[in-house]
Parts: sequence; structure tokens; C-alpha cells
Amino acid sequence: MSAREWVGKDFYRELGVSSDATADEIKKAYRKLAKENHPDANAGNAQAEQKFKAVSEAYGVLSDASKRKEYDEARRLFGGGGGFNFPGGSGGGGSFDMGDIFGQAGAGGGQQAGFGGLGDILGGLFGRGRTTAGATANRPQRGADVETDVRIDFVEAVKGATLPLRLSSPATCSTCGGNGAKPGTSPRTCPTCSGSGLVSRSQGAFAFSEPCRDCRGRGQIIDDPCPECGGEGVSTRTRTLTVRIPPGVDDDQRIRLAGQGEPGRGGAQAGDLYVRVHVAPHALFGRKALDLTITVPVDFTELALGTTITVPTLEGKVSLKVPPGTSSGRVLRVRGKGIAKRDGSQGDLLVTLQAAIPAKMDDKAREALQAYAESMAGHDPRPEITELLEGR
Repeated sequence: MSAREWVGKDFYRELGVSSDATADEIKKAYRKLAKENHPDANAGNAQAEQKFKAVSEAYGVLSDASKRKEYDEARRLFGGGGGFNFPGGSGGGGSFDMGDIFGQAGAGGGQQAGFGGLGDILGGLFGRGRTTAGATANRPQRGADVETDVRIDFVEAVKGATLPLRLSSPATCSTCGGNGAKPGTSPRTCPTCSGSGLVSRSQGAFAFSEPCRDCRGRGQIIDDPCPECGGEGVSTRTRTLTVRIPPGVDDDQRIRLAGQGEPGRGGAQAGDLYVRVHVAPHALFGRKALDLTITVPVDFTELALGTTITVPTLEGKVSLKVPPGTSSGRVLRVRGKGIAKRDGSQGDLLVTLQAAIPAKMDDKAREALQAYAESMAGHDPRPEITELLEGR
């Protein structure tokens, strides 16, 4: 699709968001629609497949701040949602250089030259510079970025993993090689616009160019469309990729696979594939940056008298000394038993000691505990609070 066709598309409406939506709102809307219309979940549903392509295309522009800005500027200049508004109004457009806006194509019938090339304005959507109208009609276009999700367990997130990823996504049509024509045939140059993708139209004293309706601004007409892609040059296919999950990946982190997104058009590079990682929680371990965390129940006597306990790690077990008089809730650190990343950074295991209070006690235990309480009758475990209360 040429850049000038984009003005006639409403990417905000495709994603169901307002034009002032935040980046997070756009991302949330895309992920919802992409999941609902993904080809894997809608086998044989052509309507869902087209919707999946449309929201992917919309997200490819609106998720990129620079592309979105230039898209918004083009819509404001020419009118959003289809059709073109003449910039400047009746003589009020003194700030516009018509030659700059409409290019250098001449108009017939004695009218002034300098009206042609909307691509000069719209070409900036992908950072491309000025060129002639004929060249802009079929300008190469980078493929859209694609996002997918994978779920891994806690240990895989800590140690890293290599996973097969099965994707159904748009790719260059293997039947026609991407030109959109049935095998054995070729697209022909549009006779209406002579391959430029633009036609000149007069309106009063002015003449300006607009996308050719016969070829939809492409400059070529396909008489016999490819049966697989319907003339689009892109079809949905299933492929399997190998994704390497690095050690220490965070939950909801995205991994970029360059060039694995949608194919580019006109020989342009493909978009990127972003793999969003979801990490399942562990039954015992938690995580804080590169440190692993675990809570270990201990008896009151172990805290009061001190002891050595055995603590599990992801590699086995370690012995941990508990000093006498340790408080419940204290955190002890086991060096080097956390997450090790490829850059050499290393986390620790943080062990939180938590006093375990028995729900029931037999008579012997109760008598022993009461004897302990009597022997500690003169000890105030909360002196600060006592002083505050007595001061009142």
C-alpha cells in the first residue's frame, strides 16, 4: 500500500480508540483485537483474518511515536477518514507553498504547473524524503511489527530457555512471490495514471492530484489476482521459530526478533516480531530484581536459641545459620544463589524467617510455655509503647 492511501484509512477506528489515546491504551486495544481475530483461533474465517491484518497495520503506525505524529499531521492537513481537504481555504492559506505541497506535475488546459505529488507530504510517514510522483506511487514500505505471547515457568525465566514458537501471521505470498498476480501472469501498468498512481483533477482555478481510482494509487493493475492472496501479495502462513529466552527475563518483558514481523512491500525490509513473556509464579520462590526470595517458617525456640536450618535453592539446598535472639521477619542473605545473567551480574537468595505458631499444644507443651512466661514476667517486649502509654 502506498503512503497516500493511508490518509483514507482511520487507524484509530480500526483499533477502537480515540485520536488522543495514550500508548498504553493503543497497545491494550491492539492486543485484545489481535487475540480475538488471530488466525489460529479463527481457522477458515476470512473476515477475522482481514481484521487481524488491519489491526496489525494500524498498530504498526500508531505504536511508533514518529510515525503516529506524521500520520496525524497528514490527516489534519488532508482530512481524516477519507477524502482530501484543500489546505489553506479560500485565499487564507498564505503559509502554504502550493508547489511544495502538490509537487511538480503539470496541469493541462493552460493552468498553472506545480500541482501533483501528494507523496511528498505523505512520504514522511516512514522517514522517506522527497521524490517524483511516479516514484512515490510504488515506494517500498517497511513491514508492520507483530507481537505475540509466550508463557514459561519460573525456573525457565531464571535460567533461560529455548522454545519453539508457532506463528500464523502475514508473510510474502509464496504462490505469486509478492506481486499479487496469478502465476504465469504479471501486473500491468495502469493506463489511467501511466503508472504514477496519481491523476490530476481541476476544481475552479486550481488543479491538484489525487490517488488514481482505477489502480488505488498503486500504479499497476492486476487482471488475474493470485488465488492464494487475492492480489495483495501477502498471505497468512504458519511458521515455527526458535526463540531464545535469556536468563533473568522479567514477567511481561518483550523480546525483539528483528526482521521476523510482516514482510515489507516493494522490496522493503520486514517488520520486527516482539515476543511478550508471561512468567508463571513459583510455589516457594519469589523474585526481587536479580534476587530470589523465600519465606522459611521456624520455631520460636530456633529464633531464641539459634540453630542451623536447611534452605532449598533452585540448584539444590544450602545450610543457613540462625543467630541466637533472631527476630521473626529478619531477612538473611545467601550470596550467589539468585539469578545469574549473561553479562556476569549475579543476585542472591533472600531468606525471610517467620515464626511458626502452633495452632494446638498438648498439656506438656502448654505447661512448659507457661513456666517460660512466668520466668520472663519481668521482661517487657514493647518498652516504647509502654512508655508512651504511661506518659499519658
